Amino acid sequence: MKRVLADLVGFGKTYLRNVSGPFFAFAFPILLIMVFGAIFSGDNITMVDLPVQNLDDGQYSNAFIDVLNQTGMVSIETIPEDAAIREYIDDNSLPLALVIPDDFSAMITSLVYENGTGMATVTVYGDPTRSTYDIAVGAVDAAITYLNNNLTGVEPVISFQVSQGGADEFKFMDFFLPGVVGITVMTNSLFAMTSICAEYRNRGYFRMLATTKISKAEWLVSKFIFFTIMLVTSLILTYAIGRAVFDMETSLTLVSLVLIAAGAFLFVSMGMLLGIIIRDPESGAAVANAIGFPMMFLSGAFFPLESMPEYLQVVAKAIPLTYLNDGLRDTMVYANNESALLNLAILSALALIIFVAASKLMSWKEK
Repeated sequence: MKRVLADLVGFGKTYLRNVSGPFFAFAFPILLIMVFGAIFSGDNITMVDLPVQNLDDGQYSNAFIDVLNQTGMVSIETIPEDAAIREYIDDNSLPLALVIPDDFSAMITSLVYENGTGMATVTVYGDPTRSTYDIAVGAVDAAITYLNNNLTGVEPVISFQVSQGGADEFKFMDFFLPGVVGITVMTNSLFAMTSICAEYRNRGYFRMLATTKISKAEWLVSKFIFFTIMLVTSLILTYAIGRAVFDMETSLTLVSLVLIAAGAFLFVSMGMLLGIIIRDPESGAAVANAIGFPMMFLSGAFFPLESMPEYLQVVAKAIPLTYLNDGLRDTMVYANNESALLNLAILSALALIIFVAASKLMSWKEK
């Protein structure tokens, strides 16, 4: 029994001395519970923003909008009547939009009082990969059901149709791909560089590099070039397979390639910066996971920012991966390069700040 106890104590001390063990045993499940609980808690439901283009502005269209507001599920915003809806959606990267046709009230009047034929139909445009899409469709369906019951009680006179985003040809994989690409850039660059820097410090490789002519900035740039080439190649292969297997219509643009380079630059620099405080590869993996996993879930890759509580949306705006995902979606799905370039500028500024900090703070001669 004494030998068992001695072995238990010895192994326990060794295991707990390594950060990765306690992290995955204790911190990681708590982290998941906190993140998913904050996102999906019923007490923190956030209304969905629903831009509406009311081309009718008649009695029944205004009543329909009032009922939508009363559902408590959507917050109505106005789209100008003279806007071309598909171009407006693309230009503003809207995940949702509702269009009420110009004959909406006239059609209902004809059906209810004049025995007319047909149906008054509104159109919901949206990104089906977002949970807010189902919320908006549910609110529109509920409002239409309420009006139909009040107008006729028997035969429905109002219906709705759905259309994906600004172009009907986009599919689930088209909207999902940018998020996957963003996560791939982060995980490969951040996780690998954190472990590499930890191993180099642990094995004394940095002290060896200090005896050469290469500078820390040059060493970091070489890693950035490597990861950029690897990740751009990965995107091209993923895109080619997606086109062949899933018949995707997402565009592979020059801006998307530049965004990947900026993302690699940022997360490679961040990995080196983390190397300042990491002492061994196992601890590096734990720290990278502690930083990377919240970014995955809070950056809009899997869950739309609009569906999160407001305080988490504020947190998401401080996450670099958010701007990478938004930029990729803007250019690849919506062809909105103006918005994509804005995200690229923010990403590049963050990358430059972290690169300079990593280059200045990392000491290769530290023992």
